[in-house]
Amino acid sequence: MRKLFGTDGVRGTANTHPITAEMALRIGAAVGRYFRRDQSGAHRVVIGKDTRLSGYMLENALTAGLTSTGMNVLLLGPVPTPAVGLMTRSMRADLGVMISASHNPADDNGIKFFGPDGYKLSDQAELEIERLIEEGVKPAQAQNIGRARRVDDARFRYGERVKSSLSRDLRLDGLKVVVDCANGAAHRTAPEVLWELGAEVIPVGIAPNGKNINQNCGSTNPQLAAETVVAHGADVGICLDGDADRVVMVDELGQVADGDQLMALLATSWAQADRLKGGALVATVMSNLGLERHLAARGLRLERTAVGDRYVVERMREGGFNLGGEQSGHIVMSDYATTGDGLMAGLHFLAEMVHSGRKASELSVQFETVPQLLKNVRYGEGQAPLETASVQAAIADAEARLNGQGRLLIRKSGTEPLIRVMAECEDDALLTQVVDGIVAEVEAVAS
Repeated sequence: MRKLFGTDGVRGTANTHPITAEMALRIGAAVGRYFRRDQSGAHRVVIGKDTRLSGYMLENALTAGLTSTGMNVLLLGPVPTPAVGLMTRSMRADLGVMISASHNPADDNGIKFFGPDGYKLSDQAELEIERLIEEGVKPAQAQNIGRARRVDDARFRYGERVKSSLSRDLRLDGLKVVVDCANGAAHRTAPEVLWELGAEVIPVGIAPNGKNINQNCGSTNPQLAAETVVAHGADVGICLDGDADRVVMVDELGQVADGDQLMALLATSWAQADRLKGGALVATVMSNLGLERHLAARGLRLERTAVGDRYVVERMREGGFNLGGEQSGHIVMSDYATTGDGLMAGLHFLAEMVHSGRKASELSVQFETVPQLLKNVRYGEGQAPLETASVQAAIADAEARLNGQGRLLIRKSGTEPLIRVMAECEDDALLTQVVDGIVAEVEAVAS
């Protein structure tokens, strides 16, 4: 079992274990040793970050650890997570590092890694890195210490790559677009790209101060964008999260569409154009049953994975699929990117609007969702609520009651001390009863 790594890298509250300068130094040294295959001076790593105040601390500590093992560090500054995946591969780096806690509050931070192919690391690689962190690594000899330098054009390289995923003749002229950048990593890139493609851009969430990332804005708080769309009579809104690897869309009426609806639109469109490889969409166990029904009605399959966009990507690579993602808004288009890319996915929604001539509200509701209820229960350090007899009995009872009428999913969060209880059922009363019953038992154990 991994001790440091969760669903998406190492994450926690800044300046508390494991997100401390000391631990970042050790992590940097360990991952540097893992990826430095020989004693040549050609090894390099790219580091990006979002706009959190603690990013400066972690960036410096990671750089120290990496250079101590002989890695040359290229500092990209604030860029979206998908930019790190792209730049790792395009700059022939051995490793990519993104300092971000994604959609979490500003006091949190995290460290996630990309291999030389631009993809996130496997569980096996993370286990080996954890072993190196625990054992410690021998630093490089004095003459082999690495260097560090800034890369000034990272966001421009990324912006051009995002635009290149669209057809060359696509223009957004005449579209009024609200883009909410969550005071995060895409606060400059996203408005620039939209303007360059011809859109009239109304940006919000573009004034980061180190402490306001995701604060009352972004993909997890789309109310600001929805209100702005309606107030300005905009055609559509794009809501990114702090590191811009996820997106939700807002139609001209202010209604929000999640990742499931966006994936349904793209899968249907790509299948009609014979672009959907393998006749399937890859999504996690959290995606709505309505999405699965929508695809089946069109002769397409839904391949489900564990929660986490890297598990989606792993299945896509195994099966040769080119479209996948999560209900939360991670949309992976592997023909163009190695990980979820919120800005790219948002642009492809706009492309569908342009090509079809239809309003956002006509495209953003592709299927009727099956009622879904998700509740989170926090537990204390050292507790294991799911292993207790009373909670297991409550889960077994809920599964029996839902048999043939819906589905149940219980899991531990990979980033926080939470038990996530989710169920789907056409019967709203039964749905509430089974979820609340399990939540009550977990709360009783965790109290």
